[in-house]
Amino acid sequence: MSVEGLSRQLPANSVPYDASKIDKLEGLEAVRKRPGMYIGHTDERGLHHCVFEVLDNSIDEHLAGFCTRIEVTIHVDGSLSVRDNGRGIPVDAHPKFKIPAVELVLTNLHAGGKFGQGVYKYSGGLHGVGAKCVNALSEWFSVEVSRDGNVYHMEFRRGKTVKPLEVIGKSRSTGTYVTFKPDAEIFTATQEFKTDILAPRLRELAFLNPGLEIVLSDERVLDAGKPKVQHFFYRQGIEEFLQQITGSMEPLHPKPIVIAREKDDILLDCVLQYTEGYADQILCYTNGIPNPDGGTHLSGFRTALTRSVNQYAKANNLLKDKDPAISGDDVREGLFCVLSLKHPNPSFESQTKVKLVTPEVEGVVSSLVYDGLMSFFERNPAVAKRIVDKALTAARAREAARKAREAVRKTALSGKGLPGKLADCSTRSPDEAELFIVEGDSAGGSAKQGRDRQFQAILPIRGKLINVEKARLDRVLQNEEIQTIITAVGTGIGGGDGEGAFQRDRLRYHKVILMTDADVDGSHIRTLLLTFFYRQMQELIQNGHVYIAQPPLYLVTRKKKEWYVRDDAELNQMLIQQGAEEVKVEELRGGHLFSGPKLVEILKGLEDLDKFARSLLNHGADFGTYLESRDPQTGALPLHLVRVREGNREEVHFFCSDGDLARFAEANSDLALFEGENGNTGAVDGEGPEGSPGEGEAATGEMSSAEATAAPEEPRLRFRRATHVELYESKSIRDKLDQLAGLGMVISQARSREPLYAFIEGEEENRRLLYSPGEILTAVKEVGKRGIEIKRFKGLGEMNPKQLYETTMDPGRRKLLRVEIADAATAQEIFATLMGDVVEPRRRFIEENALHVRNLDV
Repeated sequence: MSVEGLSRQLPANSVPYDASKIDKLEGLEAVRKRPGMYIGHTDERGLHHCVFEVLDNSIDEHLAGFCTRIEVTIHVDGSLSVRDNGRGIPVDAHPKFKIPAVELVLTNLHAGGKFGQGVYKYSGGLHGVGAKCVNALSEWFSVEVSRDGNVYHMEFRRGKTVKPLEVIGKSRSTGTYVTFKPDAEIFTATQEFKTDILAPRLRELAFLNPGLEIVLSDERVLDAGKPKVQHFFYRQGIEEFLQQITGSMEPLHPKPIVIAREKDDILLDCVLQYTEGYADQILCYTNGIPNPDGGTHLSGFRTALTRSVNQYAKANNLLKDKDPAISGDDVREGLFCVLSLKHPNPSFESQTKVKLVTPEVEGVVSSLVYDGLMSFFERNPAVAKRIVDKALTAARAREAARKAREAVRKTALSGKGLPGKLADCSTRSPDEAELFIVEGDSAGGSAKQGRDRQFQAILPIRGKLINVEKARLDRVLQNEEIQTIITAVGTGIGGGDGEGAFQRDRLRYHKVILMTDADVDGSHIRTLLLTFFYRQMQELIQNGHVYIAQPPLYLVTRKKKEWYVRDDAELNQMLIQQGAEEVKVEELRGGHLFSGPKLVEILKGLEDLDKFARSLLNHGADFGTYLESRDPQTGALPLHLVRVREGNREEVHFFCSDGDLARFAEANSDLALFEGENGNTGAVDGEGPEGSPGEGEAATGEMSSAEATAAPEEPRLRFRRATHVELYESKSIRDKLDQLAGLGMVISQARSREPLYAFIEGEEENRRLLYSPGEILTAVKEVGKRGIEIKRFKGLGEMNPKQLYETTMDPGRRKLLRVEIADAATAQEIFATLMGDVVEPRRRFIEENALHVRNLDV
């Protein structure tokens, strides 16, 4: 079709195009308009990337030599804090822009101290974008800076200043304390921070920065009444990192190869360890920032590795004429490496810094690694010979694997075509097509009958697959089930070139869905499949093509009605929904009557309030007293809590503003903990060393015994002991109370001596009186549980074809879990531990995690 013909089919836009249609986004509006440009995504990955952007600023302070401790705390209300004991962001007025420097760097794009002013030689934050993006994408964002003997505070809402810079207390320490809550308008998929995503990155940073202590606290999870705390501190740095990654593997040589060299202000730290296995992994970092897509430093390393192994082999007559040439893939088999670079002015592909593109780095790294390896080989000829022998064996196996891959490929292209057990779909568009890999012929039969034949293909597999973690590629390709999967998917597997090698453009289905039973055997088969895809088709996972089906966990029956329920949280919501259909709630003071959908919304709000009430109780505060302590003039809820202990007696004080807290401090000078040591507010402090809240109460001032030993206190008189808690929940509690008030339910107290509500079940005369909002939730759930039968599914075969399609395969109703590699080092460690040759790490993993298992079917 001609261009002219195509243009005639397009409707003309009737809106005039003139100067009035040109707009300019001011301040941080551009970030909110196009967040993906700055944080990559607005899903779970983007949410956690916000944490890492703030964290990078603290890491830069460590690289500059001023920060030794960073604390990350997840709060009950969904907000998160990052505190460091660095120098603190400058607070004086900028000479050019006439606003406080802290406000400038948090509200203006491309403003910062990392553009060659000499403050930071090596830094990960380069673009002056990170922290202000987080500010723009947060419902609220607050910063406290301890500097020059004072504690300064500012607060923002969606990137705009709502509380200007003010002094709220005194402090002997320095540092920056950032707290933010992600904006639900931006992060629509989830606003929940996960420790299993944060912890690996924090551990990684501690490895990359020896001498830096990082503490992760989760106030949502209690351990012996205190927030769950994880500490990360490693003196040997990336050498310990590599040992942890390869700990469940058999090493080829006893000690890692360590290369630490410098050239042209570029610092290289490289640690290598060959293993007896076949998997390989190279983790790349620049100034502490992970570069999962590699870049010029990775290219330089690969070139040097291949060159040095070949050079040593030839120079020492370790290669014979009949031996195959040793390629880069051969020298990397079984190799694990951490490559950490410090560069004064690195360039990255994007703001997310996934790939280093600085041109001169490739030559520098190649030179340093080559010299380091050749020096090591000369000093350790026995280790060098073992590495060359392993590479030669890999080269021979590569040729065998190439022939096996070609054989599998030719089978698919021959008259036999696709596997006989594959029930293919009608469409030939990979974008629309889905492949369900189903455990067992029984479930496979149900899936074939229930599927939508237009776009859903079914591939049943029987028995256990080969464990690709323990087998070389040529042996993997002899497994019949593996051959079937490779042929059905169409891409080929493994690296290299030629027929049978992995080629993404040959992918026949853009959704590859693993559908297995919820029992032990199903979990094992799913793990074997994931190991295969991770090791041999990793690009499918990286590009979001691999999913896990989520069949329902329960079948709930009540009054001849059936519901499929996916998990315990959904079961709880269903009980509320069912109970709310049969009851009404009358507010006795206001005369409002709640029922139906409005009652369901109120119950959801009461659930959230109950969660916050439990959080306050963990701090030692009663929810009722908390509500009664509002500011009588403004109605503001308390923002701070101070517990004062004297002997066996404890008093709890609430404060609705920083000023009230400061005045309390001045009026109670006999308290021992009023010297701003932990930087909470500069008014009330704990017993920790300067700038360091202790284990278990990251923001409360308690101190661990280890810290007490490490940092002896100055002698001073102690009459009473105080613990300060900043109540991050207050903002969320206020919002929830406002939401409930908008629905007609005004909550001014947690419990009353007089009845507050009438709970009406069925007929009007069936009433009972309730004295607190919490009793409404309990009563509704009790009604919802009546007459219910709950059946838990163990296998896909328990569902008929119609049920299987409706619950697990129907795109309009199903729920799929996309497989992602959130942290490459952790993924490697898990696969090696669970599927590798060494038994001890697997036994230890099972012992450590046995108590966390839920819904286990044996």
